[in-house]
Amino acid sequence: MRVTIVGGGILGTAHALEAIGRGHEVVQLEREAEARGATVRNFGLIWVSGRATDELAAALRARELWEKLGAEIRGVGFRPTGSLTLLRTERELAVADEVVARADADCRGFSLLETGQVRALNPALRGEYLAGLHCSFDAAVESRQALPAMREYMAATGRYAFLPRTEARAVDGQTVIDDRGHRHDGDLVLVCAGAAHGGLVRELAGDLPVRRVRLQMMQTESLGERLTTAIADGDSFRYYPGYAGPALHELQRNESQDSVAGEHRMQLLCVQRLHGGLTIGDTHEYEEPFAFDVSEAPYGYLVDVVEQFLGRALPPIRQRWAGVYSQCVDPHQLVCRTSPDDGVWVITGPGGRGMTLGPALAEQTADMVGL
Repeated sequence: MRVTIVGGGILGTAHALEAIGRGHEVVQLEREAEARGATVRNFGLIWVSGRATDELAAALRARELWEKLGAEIRGVGFRPTGSLTLLRTERELAVADEVVARADADCRGFSLLETGQVRALNPALRGEYLAGLHCSFDAAVESRQALPAMREYMAATGRYAFLPRTEARAVDGQTVIDDRGHRHDGDLVLVCAGAAHGGLVRELAGDLPVRRVRLQMMQTESLGERLTTAIADGDSFRYYPGYAGPALHELQRNESQDSVAGEHRMQLLCVQRLHGGLTIGDTHEYEEPFAFDVSEAPYGYLVDVVEQFLGRALPPIRQRWAGVYSQCVDPHQLVCRTSPDDGVWVITGPGGRGMTLGPALAEQTADMVGL
């Protein structure tokens, strides 16, 4: 088949890679020179640990696919880092105790480590915390390098073409018409436009059950030592459904977040890039219109938390940014797929799970549409 994909982010590129892997031809359109949205403004984390029960299988499958991609495409930068969620209060420790006792703890790679065990696993964590929830299945990729590497890999097949600075303006049957009037004929159209819910997406599919979420993040200079795992704080329990239960309910009812963290709906996530710097975040903003500037208070708060865990000062911050991703309104829906016309699919809304689940979602789509 000839597959035309609109959108050059992780979702579009994962679908392109799946189609190529199944022997088809792919033309991929991207309105920018490179993807500039949530795909490159994220942590590059493959995050299994906090997934809801009904999405755990997809997350584990995606983790398996990412590891395979990392072996085949070196530029993806796959590392089986695992993660440590560092616990600072007794109620956070109670949540961790509860989840490691569940029947699916082994499926998530969970174990609860004492302070000495945390430091043995990740010697850079010389600061203050009570314990650490270890997830051995979490992993990382290089989000700013992965897509170019994947495109180069696909181009070598002779069945893939990437068209940057090319905006899809209309779909006529299974033909995509771009902003220069060129027609891209095919047998299947997949529109993976990220957080762009208007324009062509609305024209094709109307108002979808998705919303946009804004976040703030930052990047440091090289840490100068290895952070062997990704790290999170206990506030992350509040944002991942896999931790839901009586202990989390007790924490939420009786233990408030720090005022800055609560105002900006924050959790700490932190991962070390291959160049040695740390990507640190994040915040959650749901009400549009979003601000065009970034707030300083969340950055200061995150620096303080990471420095408490490391027991040392962070290196200088070299970049700060904001990003927006598309999220399904229904928390139990992994992604929004709709087919407004025969041979045309609009796919959006994986939320903060896009980098984690991208390859598995593409595999599901391919099976669904008969690729």
